[in-house]
Amino acid sequence: MPGQDSPKPTACLALADGTIFYGQGFGATGDTVAELCFNTAMSGYQEIMTDPSYAGQIVTFTFPHIGNVGVNPDDDETGDPVAEGMVVKWMPTQSSNWRAVQELGDWLAARGRIAIGGIDTRRLTRAIRQQGAPHVALSHDPDGNFDIDALVKKARAFPGLTGLDLARGVTCAQSYSWDEMRWAWPEGYTRQTAAKHKVVAIDYGAKRNILRCLASAGCDVTVMPATATAEEVLARNPDGVFLSNGPGDPAATGAYAVPMIRDLLDRTSLPIFGICLGHQMLALALGARTIKMNHGHHGANHPVKEVETGKVEITSMNHGFAVDSQTLPTGVLETHVSLFDGSNCGIRMADRPVFSVQHHPEASPGPQDSFYLFERFANTMATA
Repeated sequence: MPGQDSPKPTACLALADGTIFYGQGFGATGDTVAELCFNTAMSGYQEIMTDPSYAGQIVTFTFPHIGNVGVNPDDDETGDPVAEGMVVKWMPTQSSNWRAVQELGDWLAARGRIAIGGIDTRRLTRAIRQQGAPHVALSHDPDGNFDIDALVKKARAFPGLTGLDLARGVTCAQSYSWDEMRWAWPEGYTRQTAAKHKVVAIDYGAKRNILRCLASAGCDVTVMPATATAEEVLARNPDGVFLSNGPGDPAATGAYAVPMIRDLLDRTSLPIFGICLGHQMLALALGARTIKMNHGHHGANHPVKEVETGKVEITSMNHGFAVDSQTLPTGVLETHVSLFDGSNCGIRMADRPVFSVQHHPEASPGPQDSFYLFERFANTMATA
C-alpha cells in the first residue's frame, strides 16, 4: 500500500496469484483482463500499443519514459490500440516532439484503453520472468474505489491465450490494395508507382510498416483476410504470398490457416515469406509444432544469429509462442536462432523459395538490421 504521504491510488493491477500493485491511472476508466507481458524497447510505444500481435495482452514497459513524445497518426500500426492496457514506471509528462498531435493519456482515453503509472516495473518484470506471463485484471477508478477480491477473481477467470484464435478479431474484413512505402525524410510516406511483383499478403493482424516494407521492395500488395482460401489467393495471380504477424495461439489459428498454406504448397511453386505468426503458420503447415513460451520475447534489442552466415542481427520481437525446432521435418532448415535462449527464429525449405522468420524485420519500432529479408523475398520472385 502507498505510504501516508503518497497520493491516493486511482488504479490497481491485480495478478491471479493475489499480488496487488497500486498506482495512478490514466487513459480510459473501468476494468480489463488480459495476459501481462513486458517490452524492453526504449522507443515506439505507440507502434507497440497498435501492434495487432498484442491482442489479449497488457504491456508493461520496462523503459520509464513513456509518453514523452506524444502520439501522431503516422505511427499507428493499425487503426486503434490493440493491446488491452499499459503499465509504466512514471506517469507521462507533457509531450515534447514536433510530430506530436495528441497526449498519450488523451489518446488512450479516446480509444478505451486503460493505463497505470507509478508501478515498480522492475519488480513486476522480475515476477513475469520468474513465474511466466500472469493473468491480470487492471482497474482505473478516479475515486480510488476497488473491489480487490472481484479483481483477483476476474484475473483467475481469464482463460489465457493458449487455444485462442485471435487473428479473426484483428484481420481485415475484406481484401484491399496497399501501395504506401516506408517513411523517409523529408517526403514522409510516398506511393509505390513502379511495382515489379504482385504479392498477396494474408492478414493475421498485419502491421502497416510490414506492408510498407513490401511496397518499398517493389511489391504491388493485395491484402486478404486470414480466412482466405487457396483458390481466392490464386485468383489474384500473385508472384508471391506473404504471411503476416498476428496474435493468439498459432495452433488455434492453424485450424483454418494451415490447410490453406498446405494447399498453396501442393498446388504451386510460389515464393512464400512469413513473419511472426505467419512464420508459425508456415512451420505448422510444413509439419512442425509450436509451444507456449514462459514469458515470450518482446523488445527491440534481441540478438538473432543467421545460422548459414554467422551474422548477428539486432532485432525487434513480439511473440509468446515459438516454433519447436526439434520438430522441424526433413527438408526444412533452421535459418535463425535467438542468442538469448536458443529458440527458433527462422526456417526455410531446402529446395523451394519458402522461408519465414520469427522476428520483425520491419523495425517498427526497432533496429533495421533485417530489412534485407524483404529484398530477399523480392529477389525470389524475380528469379522464380
